Amino acid sequence: MAIQLDHFIVPTRDQVAAAQLLAELLDVPWSKTALGPFSPVFINDGLTLDFQTTDEAFPVHHYCFRVGEDEFDAILARLKAHGIPFRGSVRGPNDGRINTEYGGRMVYWNEPDGHQWELLTVSYARQA
Repeated sequence: MAIQLDHFIVPTRDQVAAAQLLAELLDVPWSKTALGPFSPVFINDGLTLDFQTTDEAFPVHHYCFRVGEDEFDAILARLKAHGIPFRGSVRGPNDGRINTEYGGRMVYWNEPDGHQWELLTVSYARQA
């Protein structure tokens, strides 16, 4: 069997709110509770993001989702509908731009706890 990433714990101040928002934006299933102290977001058949509330300090994480063109348009529309600012660069101002420098489209946004989400249509990390 090939190695696959199964789940990742996402530290947060409010696991239910954070999980629900990401699930709504990505249009994927989620649950308020699961095995253990988590609110899981089921990204696909093999990957779960387990949101966990903590009062401890935690680093800001960066998560990138590769999607098809239609999914990109739908998620971008949901970002706009939620009034979530986004940008075309990993750092910098929320300029509402879409980056097209690497042969596809990508945007970045931060969730309330500071974690950074990236959405792209073509992987720049894995060139053909």
